[in-house]
Amino acid sequence: MANEAVPVVAVVGRPNVGKSTLVNRILGSRQAVVEDTPGVTRDRVAYDAIWNGRAFTLVDTGGWDPSVEGAARGQGPQSEPSLAARVAAQARVAVDAADAVLFVVDATVGVTDADAAVASVLRRSGKPVVVAANKIDDARAEPEVAALWSLGLGEPAPVSALHGRGSGDLLDLVLDALPDAPKAADAEAGPRRVALIGRPNVGKSSLLNKLAGHQRALVDPVAGTTRDPVDELVELGGTTWRFVDTAGIRRRFRENQGADYYAALRTAGALDRAEVAVVLVDASEPLTEQDLRIVSMVIEAGRALVIAYNKWDMVDEERQRYLEREIDRQLHTARWAPRVNISAATGRHTDRLVPALEKSLAGWETRVPTGRLNSWLTGLVAATPPPVRGGRQPKILFATQAGVRPPHFVLFSSGFLEAAYRRFIERRLREEFGFEGSPVQVSVRVRAKRESRSGRRPAGAGRRR
Repeated sequence: MANEAVPVVAVVGRPNVGKSTLVNRILGSRQAVVEDTPGVTRDRVAYDAIWNGRAFTLVDTGGWDPSVEGAARGQGPQSEPSLAARVAAQARVAVDAADAVLFVVDATVGVTDADAAVASVLRRSGKPVVVAANKIDDARAEPEVAALWSLGLGEPAPVSALHGRGSGDLLDLVLDALPDAPKAADAEAGPRRVALIGRPNVGKSSLLNKLAGHQRALVDPVAGTTRDPVDELVELGGTTWRFVDTAGIRRRFRENQGADYYAALRTAGALDRAEVAVVLVDASEPLTEQDLRIVSMVIEAGRALVIAYNKWDMVDEERQRYLEREIDRQLHTARWAPRVNISAATGRHTDRLVPALEKSLAGWETRVPTGRLNSWLTGLVAATPPPVRGGRQPKILFATQAGVRPPHFVLFSSGFLEAAYRRFIERRLREEFGFEGSPVQVSVRVRAKRESRSGRRPAGAGRRR
């Protein structure tokens, strides 16, 4: 497969002009979080897009107001830039890295001071710019488009992100502004995919930034800063990995509302696309029910698992002892997952992530030869036969490994096997074959009963010739 670089389109504009709605329209599905409130998107978020057989990367950004950046620069070196200033800085980074820019303006409002300031930055950037005159829902609104010529960025293209009106023509202009793009490639190839998952404010974005070596994701003391999955290619241990920072999972999906609900859906989607999940836990606080639920979510999704205990620099000896007890008592269903004690803030022990990831992925992809599996199983069943059920003892006839990623074993038996016995077999499978860092699925198929062999013929049977 060719390793041609896919061109990048940055979608920019001031807050609440419809950037994420337009991104969803281009992608053909609701992937970017949208809410009728300014400032929902904060990080720059990349999506794979295709139009007329040409592939490109679409980068959604937070609302960009250059005046906020200027105010932040005037605060002095000791001042922490505001969240709005850092959102604007992320938009500027996206423009610098893009091959072309899609500048979204609310045509029904006209050119604001913020729009003019963004246009001034874009003209100086030297990048090809396509102006999307958004919210032109019908022909009656088209005269509003003429006012956007004053931005000095060429002819504005009327579009309705909400209804799709004019989106095809807009995409044609975007492709014309791009360098030659390769055809769509196989999305399954490429670096191993790692999802960073956890409840809000446990340090997922801080860890991504430390691994990437720059501020790739926004970090703020307010929980829930990240709302869209943010991905970054990171080279660790001589290997390139695709890390995906996700929104913190607050509660069950049905208890979330608005942007948090859709952010939780994006997190679940990122987990489905990942191969291994790093569940971050705040080691300085007691384990919560939500931590346990997130670990269960990874196991149910069938993904390889690493548990990273973050903020280890804030853990004293007494807390370490309590944490060990909590892990033994509450995380017994994931004792097989590699543990890494890290500090995303200082970078302590982050180098231990790669061996843990490799170990989990190896366990996730382990296959046991059928002959060896059944030889081991015969000895196990002879030593510890299945419990009697309904006056009869089931017999396990043979077993096979139905799949990997995660390992899935099917037991063929003469009767139903109790859940406790299936868990016993899973534990012994791990003891014998490893599977460290991976869930193991064990299912049972009961052989259909045949005709009685007592010698009595069924009623109406004829004589054997």
